[in-house]
Amino acid sequence: MTGIRFQHYDWAGGREAMLRFGPDAGPIALAALPLFEEANRTRQFACTILRALAERGIGSVLPDFPGTGESLVATADATLSDQRRAYSALAQQLGADIYALSIRSGALLEGDATLAGRWHLSPQSGEELVRDLERARAAAGRAEGDYAGNRLSSERIAALREAVPRGGGRCRIIRLDTDPRAADATYPSAPLWRRSEPDNNIELAQKLAADIAHWIAA
Repeated sequence: MTGIRFQHYDWAGGREAMLRFGPDAGPIALAALPLFEEANRTRQFACTILRALAERGIGSVLPDFPGTGESLVATADATLSDQRRAYSALAQQLGADIYALSIRSGALLEGDATLAGRWHLSPQSGEELVRDLERARAAAGRAEGDYAGNRLSSERIAALREAVPRGGGRCRIIRLDTDPRAADATYPSAPLWRRSEPDNNIELAQKLAADIAHWIAA
């Protein structure tokens, strides 16, 4: 099957929804959106990448994790450790030829999952994520612990601060050309995750899908 399918997966804490693109066999890209508001700004863009991968014969999934998307777990009740457990459970269920496709802080969810490779777009550390959350909270004049209407405990903020994307092994890092940090490749574009409303960049999505497909096949 190559069309978009709505499916579910199970993990130790319950059941979550996922979108599935492209073939079920062969290499599978496991997509992870950024956490919190950046997920809303990049979901359409991520789906465009996954559709482009399907056109190249590569399957993918875009799952909800506890506290994200349509999850029954409230954002305030979710923990990074549970999100990582759900990610690892899904990776195990999908099979052996699984590749992370993580955007920004989505790279923090991979944890100890067994993967054939990791492809990161502008990966963000937990410290950087918390700094962005604090900046947005202050700009909105919200009380301490209130992040875009979500109450996040000090324990959760502390866990996020300590989180870093996993490197090593077969890992490819992509950045936009406005980011001076080290990368395996850069592409010209404005960061969609910085915009006030959800947006898309079809040209960039096609280029990134080609990058992913070439990397997987190498």
